[in-house]
Amino acid sequence: MIFPNLLQQKAIEQLYDYSCDIIERCSEKDSITKITSTKEIVVLENIPCRISFKNTNNPAMQTEKQATAIQEVKLFISNKIIVKEGSKIVVRKKGTKYVQEFKLSGIPAMYSSHQEIPLKKFLGWT
Repeated sequence: MIFPNLLQQKAIEQLYDYSCDIIERCSEKDSITKITSTKEIVVLENIPCRISFKNTNNPAMQTEKQATAIQEVKLFISNKIIVKEGSKIVVRKKGTKYVQEFKLSGIPAMYSSHQEIPLKKFLGWT
């Protein structure tokens, strides 16, 4: 017998047309020089996922210096994956050269079959 949640999960996973890497930043102290530096550590690689892009009703916000497009980005991924706050997420569209870097920008919405994580464009480790 296949459970309804498993059927939902399999149906959602069939829509995953991206893969992603989850990258965290950590501090590491050199044992010889005693200097602490930060490094990017890939904690998970090639995780199947899907990205949803949604433009808001206001296509751009105009300031004195620039116009900024408003776009909501959501990552759909297995609910078994743990993405820590502040992680960098590198997504690749399967079969293309499309690569985009994002960062976790909110609390994931957890469902029995998947999770939805709001993202923002990665502009650096700030």
